[in-house]
Amino acid sequence: MKIFLDTANLESIKKFNDMGLLDGITTNPSLMYKEGGDPKAAMAEITSIIKGDVSLEVVSTDSSGMIEEGRHLREYGENVVVKVPMTPDGLKACKSLSSQGIPVNVTLIFSANQALLAAKSGAKYVSPFIGRLDDAGQDGMHLIQEIKEIFSHYDFRTQILVASVRHPLHVVDAAKIGADVVTLPPLVLDKMLLHPLTKIGLENFLADWEKLKTENPDINA
Repeated sequence: MKIFLDTANLESIKKFNDMGLLDGITTNPSLMYKEGGDPKAAMAEITSIIKGDVSLEVVSTDSSGMIEEGRHLREYGENVVVKVPMTPDGLKACKSLSSQGIPVNVTLIFSANQALLAAKSGAKYVSPFIGRLDDAGQDGMHLIQEIKEIFSHYDFRTQILVASVRHPLHVVDAAKIGADVVTLPPLVLDKMLLHPLTKIGLENFLADWEKLKTENPDINA
């Protein structure tokens, strides 16, 4: 399963990319606003840092505006995936951009029906928002299972990109189902790295090594 980071924070992107963990990035207008500064400069730097797909989102609401904006966003790099909303105009833009060889990520998906329609429109990625479904009292991960089952019956090349991830268990569940991609905020990826027993084990190893050095002064550490 691919791991994307859901952020526009350059420090976090560089941090996790240096660990070799990132297969791509997803952004949206809210994440850009959160970081402040010049969004054009940020998008240019992100696409230069990351070799994998970088989703950059349109802000137009009509199909013609989305198509024009998508073409401009693609100028930031060959790894740019244009992110459009799951609306009738979004699907129209998806069909047009995909036919031009510009990959599309259809976002704000909350049902299997929406995912199916996005796949038929030529989307490279569909982004179901599982955390928001959980917040509304629905089972977000059940949606991922439904989409996975539906796609398995057909020759769709569309990848399931699990979004709105709230905690590490979401990542594990998505991996068990066989989702293609999970995109997560830096805080969740940080939590995935940590376990108290790892910390305790390392502390014990180092403490014993210090004892060994004390008992054997000639050891060259």
